[in-house]
Amino acid sequence: MTTAPTLKAGPRTVRGRSGARVPGGLAAPAVAFLVVFAAYPLVYLIGLAFTQSTLAQPLQRWTGFDNFRSALESQSFTGSLWRSVLFAVLAAAVQLVLGTALALLLRARARRPGLLGTLLLLPLVTPPVMVGVAWKLLLAPVGGALNGVLHVLGLPGVNPLGGATSAFITLVVIDSWQWTPFVMLLTYAALLGVPDELREAAALDGAGRRRTARSVVLPYIEPTLLSVLLLKLVIGFKVFDIVYVVTAGGPGFSTTTSTYDIQRTALQEFDVGAAAAGTVVFSLLIGLVTAVVALRRKRHEEVAV
Repeated sequence: MTTAPTLKAGPRTVRGRSGARVPGGLAAPAVAFLVVFAAYPLVYLIGLAFTQSTLAQPLQRWTGFDNFRSALESQSFTGSLWRSVLFAVLAAAVQLVLGTALALLLRARARRPGLLGTLLLLPLVTPPVMVGVAWKLLLAPVGGALNGVLHVLGLPGVNPLGGATSAFITLVVIDSWQWTPFVMLLTYAALLGVPDELREAAALDGAGRRRTARSVVLPYIEPTLLSVLLLKLVIGFKVFDIVYVVTAGGPGFSTTTSTYDIQRTALQEFDVGAAAAGTVVFSLLIGLVTAVVALRRKRHEEVAV
């Protein structure tokens, strides 16, 4: 009688999402990277949020939920949360509509973006601080280029950054000027993947360009649009550069976003514990808002399958 050969245990393996086994040695660098650059900062942030901490002396004394309580009782911080949500949603919606429209126009014009597409991408490669400086000089009430043009035309000058609502809308415009090309680029890449057979079939059914775009092309690239929307929401929540350069959170607190308020709490008031607690609350809010879009995209994928 013969016996089955005994298999010796090989090196430790890790099972991936596809079911394939990966040697543990190959996965070790990725695990170490996650521990150093993700797990450790997260644990340290939570530690700061539950302790009395300053820049010079972090993790001094356990305070429980006192930092969270003071953050949620602060009108400045709670107001910044709603302004951050409004800014992220409004900017993402505007940029998704404009970027998709520009991508459709470029796709209808030619298969390659050409010189026009390159020019449209220039705001995207401009550093955010330079964007803020340029727009602040453009909109300056005294000596600004905008009021200079209005003066030549015999029209009264304006100060878009002088009012609460106008300053907030101006920041949305500036952010849209910079990030709409990003949405356009991703959408244009998705449009290149739409099969020509779908357009030809729609044309045979008598659908024009607008009907084809609305009823055939856009539903086909909807998963990409939802992914772009999700990405833009996260970027919108993180906005800091243009707020810092253009308005510094003013006038009053009308343009103070959560990122700016947290920075001010940590680096101007030196209350790192409260800033850490605000960061945790802000992160939970971002997760709640983005989860809505993520669930919509997941349902779309399930229907498609």
